[in-house]
Amino acid sequence: MERFYLIVGDVALLSRLVPLGVRLVQLRIKDQPKTEIRRQITLAREICREYNAQLVVNDYWELAIDLGCDFVHLGQEDMDNADFDALRRANIRFGLSTHDDDERTRALSLEPDYIALGPIYPTLLKQMKWAPQGLEKITRWKHECQDTPLVAIGGLTIERLPGVFGAGADSAAVVTDIQQAPDPQSQTRKWISACKT
Repeated sequence: MERFYLIVGDVALLSRLVPLGVRLVQLRIKDQPKTEIRRQITLAREICREYNAQLVVNDYWELAIDLGCDFVHLGQEDMDNADFDALRRANIRFGLSTHDDDERTRALSLEPDYIALGPIYPTLLKQMKWAPQGLEKITRWKHECQDTPLVAIGGLTIERLPGVFGAGADSAAVVTDIQQAPDPQSQTRKWISACKT
């Protein structure tokens, strides 16, 4: 699994950052009409194919099937409504969000391609009902997950990266540190470089 996992909120930012060498990117669109969501996913799919990047579609698993995408990410609420058999029939891989032991157990029972644990640190992007998980939980969960890749998310910065990988995370998902950077392209280059070391 790629160590650097970029998460963006729209295809416009994706189109600027993927050409820099991003290999794994999630398109997380919120509060848009269905036609706009379809347009953005379609365009993101084409951009990622052109630059040999893996696109992960957040939430919209039915659209992912319809549009021929091959990877989705589902939160806990989305898991209740997702048709995992349909995803498997369409050869679509999936990752799942988790925040506590019960959610991890449930997620692992579905045999996902990765599970995401978060927030590791306090996060500014959205209000979370979960306290920061911390590095020790990464280590414990990596042991529990065995061969399933573990993605750390929430409040990650380049300075915190050595601790996150040292604790056992396979991948670092980055949202705020790039989306709110004065120069997202420069910050993305820094992340790509830092994740190679």
